[in-house]
Amino acid sequence: MFGFGKGAPEAGNTGAARAEPIITAAPQSGGIVRRARQRAVMASARAAARNLDAGATDRLSASWTATPVTADTVIRNNQRAVVARSRDQALNNDYGRGFLRTVTQNVVGPVGIRLQAQARDQGGTLDTEANDAIEQAWRDWCRRENADVTGRRSFVAIQKSAAATAARDGEFMVRTIFGAEAGPWGFALQVLDPQRCPVDYDEERRQDGTFIRHGIRFNRYGRPIAYLFTTTDERDADYAFGGRSFVTVPASEILHGFVEDMVGQKRGLPWMVTALWRMRMLAGYEQAALVNARVSAAKGGFFKWAEGYGPESEEDDASIEVDVEAGVWQELPAGVEPVPNHPTYPLGELAPFRKEMLRGISVGMGVAYNNLANDLEGVNFSSIRQGALDEREHWKGLQEWLIEMLVEPVFLAWLPRALLAGRIKTAAGGTLKPERLEKYRSVLWQARRWSWIDPRADVDAAVTEKDNLMRSFGSYIRDQGRDPQTVWREIAQDVEQMRAAGIPDQFIEAALTRKGTAPPAPADQADAPANDGDTASGQKKGGAKNAA
Repeated sequence: MFGFGKGAPEAGNTGAARAEPIITAAPQSGGIVRRARQRAVMASARAAARNLDAGATDRLSASWTATPVTADTVIRNNQRAVVARSRDQALNNDYGRGFLRTVTQNVVGPVGIRLQAQARDQGGTLDTEANDAIEQAWRDWCRRENADVTGRRSFVAIQKSAAATAARDGEFMVRTIFGAEAGPWGFALQVLDPQRCPVDYDEERRQDGTFIRHGIRFNRYGRPIAYLFTTTDERDADYAFGGRSFVTVPASEILHGFVEDMVGQKRGLPWMVTALWRMRMLAGYEQAALVNARVSAAKGGFFKWAEGYGPESEEDDASIEVDVEAGVWQELPAGVEPVPNHPTYPLGELAPFRKEMLRGISVGMGVAYNNLANDLEGVNFSSIRQGALDEREHWKGLQEWLIEMLVEPVFLAWLPRALLAGRIKTAAGGTLKPERLEKYRSVLWQARRWSWIDPRADVDAAVTEKDNLMRSFGSYIRDQGRDPQTVWREIAQDVEQMRAAGIPDQFIEAALTRKGTAPPAPADQADAPANDGDTASGQKKGGAKNAA
């Protein structure tokens, strides 16, 4: 590296100092380039880290986990405690209880998920006789004395229990029971408590190549082989944690349903899991506010001793209590001065704060805030309609989940046994043949649907879509939770009954097509010659002809 500086003046030289070059040793150029590259790489890494704020580790995020964990770890460390707290909120929190009620109302509905048999002949036409027989036999089995091994729950009640249990505990478990103990049909269901399947019991790499995780034995691919329960006997009332004595039930007999949140998840988490902490804190906040409001309404206070009065020592008990009654003034001892206590909380901050908290809770639960909080204040038609439509899509997804996890597997287990037992009979007294099982397995499931929000506008839109061949008749009927075949047969029966009652066909057509019609003119008036001077009479005659 070269530099220039002032040199020392020569002797006898009175002129300005002469500048001379100064030569210094330069470092190796390779090291400079290397260090420059390292600085560039570090600067680039710092810039990339700044682009992902969630990945930064600083004093504000030091307690935030930065290491991914598997689904098994999450379940093993949290499921039992979360289920206990979820059950507590379902019993003691109004919003938790309301959420479970909303789940059963919208996922299952008042009549449950209904069967629509779709067996067809070789020509592709529906086998109405066989379909009616299957649906009637299914309705007979769904009664409580047949569907439940205890004889207490109908199949609709079991569906509601499964949906509520999944929402509260994160999962449901139902066992299929066969044989004489299963009731008149030889097939029934036993509703099990999922917590009796030990979530903390694991065995890795057993000698037979299987493994046990969360109380369930799986093959190497993760397919359930058997479930372990501490008990399946209703006589055992208490839980038994930590033991190693289990009842083994084949997986083919267990219907285990849960919503999978993570890949590899083998047990479920409550649907309220993200809202539980906030629900409990909000309940405590409301309780404190309510107690404070009650104290404020009571108008209590304290007593203070004036100077020179009161007890002489701290050991003397000179406490004063006065029971206040409305309209009564009481005389106080000498030297005692009342000090009123008038708590002013809550004033106006409770309602908006609770609303904000419930909005977050409702998002975690997947329900609309207005429905969870029963708050329709400040909403308009457009907002409530959009919120209802979005929420209904969520319920439809859960309905399909319940059909796949419970309803359809139960039907597929029931059908062959009912056919072999000769329990499915037609209206003519015949019995459906078991060898046609594949034909009879063709079914549709009709879940609960909801009424139109704006009936007039929605019906007009449906008619327009139907007239332009954009949708079929049957799709609209299914949207209302009905079976198209059943509706059309009911209409045909109505038409036959109206004809049998003597109602003219033009009135029947008007009732079905919403087209107006005028009553037919009497025979003597229709045959009478037109009166040229009576215009009104001529109009009536023409109207009668047009109507005819």
